[in-house]
Amino acid sequence: MIFRILEDQFAQKTRESKAADHRFMELALMLGRRGQGRTWPNPAVGAVVVKDGVIVGRGWTQPGGRPHAESEALTRAGEATVGATLYVTLEPCSHVGKTPACADTAIACGITRVVSAIEDPNPEVAGQGHARLRSAGITVDVGLGAGEAARDHAGHFRRVRDKRPHVILKLAVSQDDKIAAAGHKPIAISGEAAKARVHLLRAQCDAVLVGIGTVRADDPLLNCRLPGMEDRSPVRVVLDRSLRISGTSRLVHSARETPLWVMTSTVAEAPAAMKLGAAGAQVIRIATTSGPGLDLLAVLHALAEKGITRLLVEGGARVASSFVAAGLVDEFWMLRGADAIGADGVAALEGLPLSVLTGSPAFKQRASETLQNDTLTIYERA
Repeated sequence: MIFRILEDQFAQKTRESKAADHRFMELALMLGRRGQGRTWPNPAVGAVVVKDGVIVGRGWTQPGGRPHAESEALTRAGEATVGATLYVTLEPCSHVGKTPACADTAIACGITRVVSAIEDPNPEVAGQGHARLRSAGITVDVGLGAGEAARDHAGHFRRVRDKRPHVILKLAVSQDDKIAAAGHKPIAISGEAAKARVHLLRAQCDAVLVGIGTVRADDPLLNCRLPGMEDRSPVRVVLDRSLRISGTSRLVHSARETPLWVMTSTVAEAPAAMKLGAAGAQVIRIATTSGPGLDLLAVLHALAEKGITRLLVEGGARVASSFVAAGLVDEFWMLRGADAIGADGVAALEGLPLSVLTGSPAFKQRASETLQNDTLTIYERA
């Protein structure tokens, strides 16, 4: 009987310990998301230091990628790190750069256990951080929250493995799958709640991309206009093979406040490029294709080389369909408005039905939410 009681007590403590581990990892994941859109080229990591069931330190990767989340959390914990557990959403780094390796810092601080969500595919880490911790006698548990961590760090993983950013395509579509009125005339499709959600998504991405057609038709700013988050605007990227962007556009006028990168061909006229440079924009030359546009994979490789990990593609129909046709969409955010536009409206994807995303086995629905009169549905590559 006594052994049964002891077994039950042990099982109860194990369940409580696992529940605590999940709770602290969830917090680390939430903290890491605070840095999304601000930490590139580094991943947005979250970390929590816990001692005797009490949180003694929290941290997330700081703007520009330094300091790392682990360093922030360990510093805030101070002397309480001795004998504590570190929860982190990505394997602690093992290489010395501008700052000491996070694995070495954890060892020096007296951490006795590390709960890591997922291994870092970066060849400079790739399991070496976990191995270094274990060789120092630290217990290392890997895999808790791995699914969420993989989604949060998808941009970092994609940049390391495929040399391109994680691509999120966003489209606001009417009830009849249109994105504009006849003649590409802009028309309000989404309400204020949906627009706010888009601005938050912009803040969580490193860069936002549109084609020159959207710039000429809409004259957008492509920044984040949520109160208190104006400094979270992403880099604005324009695909403009022939440098047709006007010097009077709002994008060019604001280029010194919020970065503007214009992707153009290798044969675009130099005087136009010089004018854009004088206005504060950066002109990046990309190889052309036999068609009318730029080589999208070359565009993505160029952005990855500059550190971009999460790219939001906002339109229009031609650019969106080009990314879809090239198989370069990793996530699709569809904002469905309540009204129809009519048969003469502009289709969401040029030359392709929307079902290539919404009904394709290559994509699965991840989430759906109601935003006043609109519906947001998120699909991700299966």
